[in-house]
Amino acid sequence: MDALVQPRPLTGAIGAIPSKSMAHRLLICAALSRGITDLVCPMRSQDIDATLRCLRAIGAPAMLTKTGMRMVPITVGGIRGAAKLDVGESGSTLRFLLPVVAALGKGATIMGHGRLAERPLSPLDDQLREHGVTLSESGRFPLEVSGRLTGGTFRLPGNVSSQYVSGLLMAAPLLDERVDILVREPVESRAYIDLTISALAAFGVTVSEQRVRDEGETCRCYSVSASATLVSPGVCTVEGDWSNAAFWLAAGALGTEPLSVTGLDTQSRQGDRAIMAALSLLGARVGRSRGIVAASREALHGRTIDVSGIPDLAAPLAAVAACAEGTTRLANAGRLRLKESDRLVTVRDTLLLLGGSACIEQDDLVIVGRPRLSGGTVDAAGDHRIAMMAAVCAAYAEGPTTILGAQCVAKSYPSFFDDFRSLGGKICEKEV
Repeated sequence: MDALVQPRPLTGAIGAIPSKSMAHRLLICAALSRGITDLVCPMRSQDIDATLRCLRAIGAPAMLTKTGMRMVPITVGGIRGAAKLDVGESGSTLRFLLPVVAALGKGATIMGHGRLAERPLSPLDDQLREHGVTLSESGRFPLEVSGRLTGGTFRLPGNVSSQYVSGLLMAAPLLDERVDILVREPVESRAYIDLTISALAAFGVTVSEQRVRDEGETCRCYSVSASATLVSPGVCTVEGDWSNAAFWLAAGALGTEPLSVTGLDTQSRQGDRAIMAALSLLGARVGRSRGIVAASREALHGRTIDVSGIPDLAAPLAAVAACAEGTTRLANAGRLRLKESDRLVTVRDTLLLLGGSACIEQDDLVIVGRPRLSGGTVDAAGDHRIAMMAAVCAAYAEGPTTILGAQCVAKSYPSFFDDFRSLGGKICEKEV
């Protein structure tokens, strides 16, 4: 599907969609817990559906309800023989469930699609092998898993995906031994680990955390006791999603009228609530009150923002920086190369094709702001955040913008274009 966007400022208020990051975690905890869990999650996405599909495959019945999903935990005996899992293009599903499947010890064949095979699994795969798991060669599908994960001490560098740590933490209550995960400092994307700790706490599992020295290195140690057991709280509500709300707040920062997002927890452990501080740093006016966050334009000016811990904010921040006076540097953005697209390249190319000025300097994205972008034709490159960024830029461009492959927003936000229209955006979708 291609989308033609005509320039028209966005304004008004929109409700935040459920957090994809939190939904993954709560679904997995529910599947592994004692007792049935009703998860309040009024909207799903392709990635959430991938996790649901895989949990069903390993023996956890999941039923759709009017308010979300009812998760019945894995039945006695769990998987009968090796399970077949299709994780789609969801890196979270793969990295979370790989240790879980290994902890269940029944074996699995895992299939993935898109660029997922190119996205790294090392050193998680090495740690799994050291703890009793047999894996086929990483970097290609199908991925064959056999053996049973044992507990003990796992060691990971801090500059790799936090999803490795989260997957091991969610698998830990299934093991008979204590689990200690040593992550060398500095720990990037630490907020996502905190989100996992919060999800586990909702199901009665405590993760202790302390700084330790290991082999001469300072590490953050995450520990789960051998007696830890996941117990359903009965009902869980998935909180609002800051990562996708960031695009609407970016639109507010570019417009002349405020744009508000409701249903956001300003005390959330989601790291992407940093969008409030980042937009303020760029000169936008940001206000918050009782779950409502609003952004509007003031005097936008370029700044240096370290996005190493908030890589999903790079795209909406780039949209604002493109129209901010001076130069913005989104620093330490190398992790963007490992997303659904090489997002460091595709963000740059999108801005260039829309009449902006941007370049890559090692792992930094450097953007020189202009009063307005011109509009043009861009390829979303199969990346949901590139499509959403392009739509936000297009609303404030001088001329129309065509987004090729715009259907990829369904990976995280299927109703994005409907919500875009509800805020006053003018868009025409065309099947191709």
